[in-house]
Amino acid sequence: MPSATEARSLTDVPDGGYPRQYVGPGTGETKVKSSTVSMLFNVERATEAAHPMEATLTERPTWAQAEGNPLPLGVTWIEEEQAFNFAVHSEHAESVTLLLFSAADLVNPVLTFRFDFLRNKSGRVWHTRIPIVQIGEARYYAYSVSGQTVPPLHSFDPQKILLDPYAKCIFFPPGFDRDLAMQEGANAGRVPLGALMAHRTAFDWSGDRSPRHESDAIIYELHVSGFTKNPNSGVDPNIAGTYAGLVEKIPYLKKLGITIVELMPVFQRDPQEGDYWGYMPLNFFAPHAQYASTRDDGQQHIEFREMVKAFHEADICVVLDVVYNHTCEGDHTGPIYSFKGLDNAGYYMLSSDPANPYANYSGTGNTLNFGQAHVRKMLMDSLRYWKEEMHIDGFRFDLASVFSRNADGSLNWGDAPTFSEIAADPELSRLHLIAEPWDTGAYQLGRGFPGLTWLQWNGRFRDDVRRFLNGDPGMVPDLMRRLYGSDDLFPDSRANAYHPYQSVNFVTCHDGFTLYDLVSYDRKYNWANGNDNRDGTDANYSWNCGHEGDKGAPPEVLALRRKQTKNFCCLLLLSNGTPMLRAGDEFLNTQSGNNNPYNQDNETGWLDWSRLQANADIFRFFQNMIAFRKNHPTLSRSRFWREDVSWYGTGSTVDLSHNSHSLALCLHGASQGDDDIYTMINAYWEDLEFQVQEGAAQEWKRIVDTSLPSPDDFSNDGVDLEQTKYVLAPRSIVVLRRSGKSHVRTTTASPEDSNGKEEENHAE
Repeated sequence: MPSATEARSLTDVPDGGYPRQYVGPGTGETKVKSSTVSMLFNVERATEAAHPMEATLTERPTWAQAEGNPLPLGVTWIEEEQAFNFAVHSEHAESVTLLLFSAADLVNPVLTFRFDFLRNKSGRVWHTRIPIVQIGEARYYAYSVSGQTVPPLHSFDPQKILLDPYAKCIFFPPGFDRDLAMQEGANAGRVPLGALMAHRTAFDWSGDRSPRHESDAIIYELHVSGFTKNPNSGVDPNIAGTYAGLVEKIPYLKKLGITIVELMPVFQRDPQEGDYWGYMPLNFFAPHAQYASTRDDGQQHIEFREMVKAFHEADICVVLDVVYNHTCEGDHTGPIYSFKGLDNAGYYMLSSDPANPYANYSGTGNTLNFGQAHVRKMLMDSLRYWKEEMHIDGFRFDLASVFSRNADGSLNWGDAPTFSEIAADPELSRLHLIAEPWDTGAYQLGRGFPGLTWLQWNGRFRDDVRRFLNGDPGMVPDLMRRLYGSDDLFPDSRANAYHPYQSVNFVTCHDGFTLYDLVSYDRKYNWANGNDNRDGTDANYSWNCGHEGDKGAPPEVLALRRKQTKNFCCLLLLSNGTPMLRAGDEFLNTQSGNNNPYNQDNETGWLDWSRLQANADIFRFFQNMIAFRKNHPTLSRSRFWREDVSWYGTGSTVDLSHNSHSLALCLHGASQGDDDIYTMINAYWEDLEFQVQEGAAQEWKRIVDTSLPSPDDFSNDGVDLEQTKYVLAPRSIVVLRRSGKSHVRTTTASPEDSNGKEEENHAE
C-alpha cells in the first residue's frame, strides 16, 4: 500500500473535501454592524429599515457534510449532494484509513482518507463524506486499520486491506488469493473489495406483492446453483446455476405445487474456500456474485431482484436460509478479510483457552457475539436490507440458538435481546421467521427456544417418522404426537399458546441423506469430501430395505424403496404443521450415500434431472399428495385437531404396546367445512387387516394405497370402498375420504388421551 505522499489524500482538504459554498456577492466573509444587535429588539419597521444588514452570511457545509454521519453504517449514496457517506464500526482501532481504488489499479489507491478521531469519529464509528467529484475514477473501496495487537483479543495489521462488513456488492480481483489473507503481510490487489455501485443501480418493483400462504404452505428447500447447474436440467447453459436459471424452473415448481421456496444461503462467500453449500459467509449484505449470470458490479442485485419478482408473480414466497452465527474467517488460523482486522474482540465470542481462542458454538471455528449491541444492529440492518431492498418474504436462521447466547457464551433462557429486537420491528416481525433451534452446544426445540412466535425445524418429527417407518419398536405414541402437530413441543396451554404450524415438519433436508438415499443406505459414504468419512452425522435412522446401495439391488428391494418413499411423503403431508420438502426428493434424486456434500460442486451436489423422467410415477404421487393437502385445509390448521380426531388401531383401539407397528385415525373436517379423512398405517412387515371404524363402506372412497403401482396408488376421484375391512400390505399406508359432515362426537382425542393406555375414541 503506498504512503500518504504517493496517493492523493483528503486528510489536508478543508471540511473533509467538501468545497465551501457561498451565496450572494462578496468574499464570503461575514460582516455585521453593531447596530444589528439593536435591530433584533426593535419592533418598529421604520427603525428596522434604517439598519439594513450589509453582508450575506456564508453558507457553510453542515456538520454531516464536513465530517460525515455515523449512521447508516456502510456506504450511503447521498443523491442531493452527489456524495458518498462512509461509516465503519471499530471500537479498539487507533487509526482507520479509507482506501479508494480504480478498476485500472487494484493495488495502489487513487485516494486515501485518514480519519481524524476528533473530527471523523462518533462513539465507536469512524465516518466521513466525500463528494463524487473528489472520488474521480474510483470504483472500489476498503479500509486499513491499525491498533495494538494483543492476541487473541485484537488482530490489527495495517498492511491488510479490509472489506467493509456492510458492503452491498463485493468485487473479487483476478488475482484474489485466500492464502495471502491467512498470512502476515500485505495483500493489496489480492483481496475482496466493496464496490461503489449504489448510485448506479435501480430496480422497478412496481406491481410486486408478497404472497401469503397458510394452510396451503409447502416449503421447498433448494440450492440456487445446484438446482439447475446439471447440463440435463433443461435450462439455457448460459444461465444454468444462476438466479436467472432458477426463474426458468418456476413452471416446474408450480406444477409440483410449491408455495414457498427456501433458498440455501445466498450471502457472498469466499469463492476459494470450497464452500458449495454457502454456510460460510464472508458478508451479510451482498448477494453471492457467482450465482449471477454476469459478473458486472451490481448486476447480481438486479438479477436477484428479477428472480424474487418472478417468484412473487407466480404466487411463491421466497425465504432465505441465512447464516449469521459465524463467518468464513474461521478460527485463529483462518483468513483475515474483515471482522478480525476491524475489531476482532468486538465481533467474535472469545474463549479462555489459549490454544483455541475463539468460542466455537457454530462448529466452523468462530461465533459472532450477539451479546454486543453493534453485532445485533448488523443483524437487524441486514434483515431490513433483504426485506426492504430485495423484497424477501422470510428467513430461516441457521443455528439460531447462537442468538440466545450472552457475551460470555452462556445461554440467556429469559429475554434474549436479539429476539426482542426482531419482535419489536413492525416489518420483520410479520415475515416468515424459521429457526434451526439448536447450535453445537444447545438444543432448544419447542418451548426452550426464545423466539416464541417463530416457526422451528422439528428434528423430532424427522427422527420419529424415520424410526417408525423403519420398523423400530415403541414408536406408535411418538408418531401420534408428530401427526397431531407435536403439542408436546408446542403446547397450546394458556401459558404457552403455541400453534401447530410453528412445527416445520420434514423428513429430509440439505443436512443428511436425500429421501432416496435414506431408504437405500444404512451407512454414509462421504469419502469424496476429503475428511476420511468422518464428517456428516452417523445418526441417520436410515434403512436400505435389505440391500446396501443401488449396485446389484434386486427388484423386490427397489420396489420396497419406492413404496417407502411414498410412505414418507404421506406421513409428512398428512400431518398438522408446516411441511418442508427437499428439492429432488420428488423424483428420487441421489447423492450415492453422501450425507454431507457441502463441498461437492459437481454431479453429487447437483440435481440429476434425468431421474425425473425415470421416476415420473413418484413425481406424480408427490404432486397429487401436495394437491390433496392443499385441497383439504382440515389437515393443516392454526390450532390442534382436538375433538376432530379419533384414534384407532387395526380395530377400535390404538395398540400402544412396544411391539406395535400400526395406527389408524379419522380426522373429521366438518368444523373446517371439509371432508373426513381416514388414514390406516401399517409399518409392519406382514399384511394387517384393518376395520374401518366409522360409517358404512359406501360412504368412503380410497384415495391412496402406497402398495399399489402408479397410477392406482393415488386416485383423484377416489375408488369406492366395497367393505369396511381392508387388508393393508406390509409397510403401506391407505387414505380414505368421506364427503360431507361427519357424525357428532362426544370424546376429545389428543395423543395425550391415548398415550400410555388403550382407549376407544370412536364416533357415536
